[in-house]
Amino acid sequence: MIRNEVFSCFVFYAVLLVIKMYTIAVITGQVRLRKKAFANPEDALRHGGLQFHREDPYVERCRRAHLNDLENILPFLFLGAVYSLTGPSLTVARFHFLVFFLARVLHSLAYLLALRAPTRSLAYTVAQIPCVSMAVQILMSVASYA
Repeated sequence: MIRNEVFSCFVFYAVLLVIKMYTIAVITGQVRLRKKAFANPEDALRHGGLQFHREDPYVERCRRAHLNDLENILPFLFLGAVYSLTGPSLTVARFHFLVFFLARVLHSLAYLLALRAPTRSLAYTVAQIPCVSMAVQILMSVASYA
């Protein structure tokens, strides 16, 4: 059983983020099927022929949203886990995790729905703030051991 309240809070948001990433992956696959735009020839052959071994702008948008999640959520998972072990206030930690989560959800929606700029950029920037804050606090906690 997880007894560290901050770590438990982190795990809650981390699992939601992983579910969000899986959701984007499923959306990408569904859009591929709907648009008949397959990355691999064997998939195209299975679904109608080699002419469907092609790119589609919306499939690529979905893929970029998923790749952006990988580039940003994976570092958050590391930072959040380590930050949880430094003994932060539950309220402050929850705020870090919630801001990151909400900003990443907004970022994905902005990507998938092609929302007007600068929505996606602002969501990205807002999500970076808690990550930078956690990184600085981690470094301050361990600096004396370096």
